[in-house]
Amino acid sequence: MQVSSCPICDVSINSQFRFCQNCGVDLALAANLAADALSAASTPLKFPVSPEILIPRLGEKLVQRGVVTEEALQTALLYQKEQATLNKPVLLGQALIHLGYLDRTTLDQTITAQILDLQTALSRNNRDLEKRVQEYTADLQRALQKLSELNQLKSNFISNISHELRTPLTHVKGYLELMADESLGPLTGEQVDATHVMGRAVERLENLINDLIKFSETAKGGMSLQLTHFDLPKLLERVRLQALEKAEKRHILLQNKIPENFPRIVADEENIHWVLSQLVDNAIKFTNPGGKVTVSVTQEGPKAIVSVADTGIGIPQERVDEIFLPFHQLDNSPRRRYGGTGMGLALVKRILEAHNAVLQVQSIPGKGTRLQFVLPVANSLP
Repeated sequence: MQVSSCPICDVSINSQFRFCQNCGVDLALAANLAADALSAASTPLKFPVSPEILIPRLGEKLVQRGVVTEEALQTALLYQKEQATLNKPVLLGQALIHLGYLDRTTLDQTITAQILDLQTALSRNNRDLEKRVQEYTADLQRALQKLSELNQLKSNFISNISHELRTPLTHVKGYLELMADESLGPLTGEQVDATHVMGRAVERLENLINDLIKFSETAKGGMSLQLTHFDLPKLLERVRLQALEKAEKRHILLQNKIPENFPRIVADEENIHWVLSQLVDNAIKFTNPGGKVTVSVTQEGPKAIVSVADTGIGIPQERVDEIFLPFHQLDNSPRRRYGGTGMGLALVKRILEAHNAVLQVQSIPGKGTRLQFVLPVANSLP
């Protein structure tokens, strides 16, 4: 057990105690303040270690308490400067004692009182800080709760409006098919062309509504996966054939690169089909005529690495995270060149996260983008 002296009253103390048994000063606080004061001193002069160094603006405190006069303080300050020029530094309290304006007992009492005041102020500030932290935490919790409620309302609204739109769209699609096969009467060549244009518009609208419904379902209750073992190359070929017409109209080369005898993978086939269709559609949309979109798959041990790469416009690195924000477009101007709701990649990300997969993005503006994710190989599972 170590025994030392209190820096204030000089009474022997047990170093295991935090407070002096005689004067009540916080010994840990005093030691920390002394260490900070010594380390922060910018003058090369060596002052003696004294409790006085714990008190900022000691002279003002002594004057305020009526212990010394202002004139005595100024005289002591002048004396302190003179001693410093002689390389005999003294603290202000010592200068006052040397000049006879103050005795040691009064100085120690004043210092002790100030240290106790500092300790009280520190405790009060800590309590106030803790209270503010609790208030800010409560405010954040309320804001998060409100945000969660708003997100739920938004999801419900999207779900409701999507289902309401689907019913009349079904009627439009049905009658359009009757017109197209001339069940309602013969059509002229121009009318046939018109029905084809309307049919493509209805198909786009139907896909949009289905995406909205899918998005709202994942937002409300997560996603239920139907995991099966399936042939990934066959799925990729279906995706390619579905997107081929769009690619050819834009004079874009769409190709798959798949090694032979690729093993089956484990995933929700319907959702992975949707993911790949979205990624390929996006790649075609953001690739200029004459460009190329390549879907490739490789195996690394128990992993199937799927990637969709294009030679399109690319994405600035600092804006990559924005492409996954729901209903957000990098170009939100009224005259934007590329259409869409900004919902596709947000839903792609959710589907892949449900598969414990991460969609990685590598992009160079003006050169192209590669999106990649990993799925488990069937024969690698226990």
